[in-house]
Amino acid sequence: MKRIKRTATAVALTASALLVSACSSGTAPETAKNVADGKPIVNKENWPKKVPVSGLTKDLTLPLEAYMASYEDQVTVEQAANDLQQSCLKDYGIDLTLPRAGANPPPSDNDANIERRYGITDRAEAEKYGYELPPALQQHIEQPMRDLSGVEVEVLTGHTKPELPNAPEGVKAGGAFAGPGQGTKPARAEYNGKKLKTGGCIGWSKDQLGVKEADPIIVAQLAGDSLVKSMKDDKVIKAVAAWSSCMDGKGHAGLADPYKAMDQGVTHDGEPSQESIALAVDDIDCKEQTDLVKIWSGAESAIQDKQIADNKSRLAGIKEQHGKEVAAAREQMTASSK
Repeated sequence: MKRIKRTATAVALTASALLVSACSSGTAPETAKNVADGKPIVNKENWPKKVPVSGLTKDLTLPLEAYMASYEDQVTVEQAANDLQQSCLKDYGIDLTLPRAGANPPPSDNDANIERRYGITDRAEAEKYGYELPPALQQHIEQPMRDLSGVEVEVLTGHTKPELPNAPEGVKAGGAFAGPGQGTKPARAEYNGKKLKTGGCIGWSKDQLGVKEADPIIVAQLAGDSLVKSMKDDKVIKAVAAWSSCMDGKGHAGLADPYKAMDQGVTHDGEPSQESIALAVDDIDCKEQTDLVKIWSGAESAIQDKQIADNKSRLAGIKEQHGKEVAAAREQMTASSK
């Protein structure tokens, strides 16, 4: 449960920045089509469900999820921003196809990561994959992009292309080594007779969609706090102890909580062993036997209800901003498809 996913706003802003970094170093971002197998760039069948449809978390949601950007909304904003940036670049005579958003979906729809928030919860998946993710979520569809020239980076970002770091003493010029890029400078004033946008085409796309950076991670922070607090709830402590005792009875001694089981069961190579599958199945059976997920999520829901009451106006503003961005993104994508 260590993954913290960005909100729609943050995704729209950071994806392009990462893209520029990748292009500047001549590498290809992992976001598109495997030409060899002919699979679609974006396969929505692999996208996470907004609400779980199977396992112990079936139909389960937490109160704070109402203020989290769904994966579909994140993709909508990111793709709309990409479309605008491509159009903007074309106005300067630059033809560039940016990666399609939504090619490599995460395992859960939002920051709650509800399917694995209290450890694994889907027995059918556990029987096949243990603690590992399904193969479709382990694959990265690649969409190679050409390296951007210096002026292209300026038009896109509003600043100069990051310089390659100087090789440290003892490393031959051109040799492989890891190091940060050098600082950037403001872009030139114009290109091809046209004045550059403030913040480049990326900054312009943000303005067009009304994207703002207003505390984009506050909801994820609150959700993290609620999970930590829920672990101290008396009912949760008792239920976790019962789960641990159940696991001990199945031959898995010394597991204080479901996260310890996950740490022990993950194989790190993506291929589950028979031992990890057996552990995963027993883990879920003990959760079901002790009603752990229901008790834990109930305790955390109560904590989140209070968090929402204490941060009502702030959360309402974030939700409203998300709505505006997604609505603007959908309008843009509809207009660009005509």
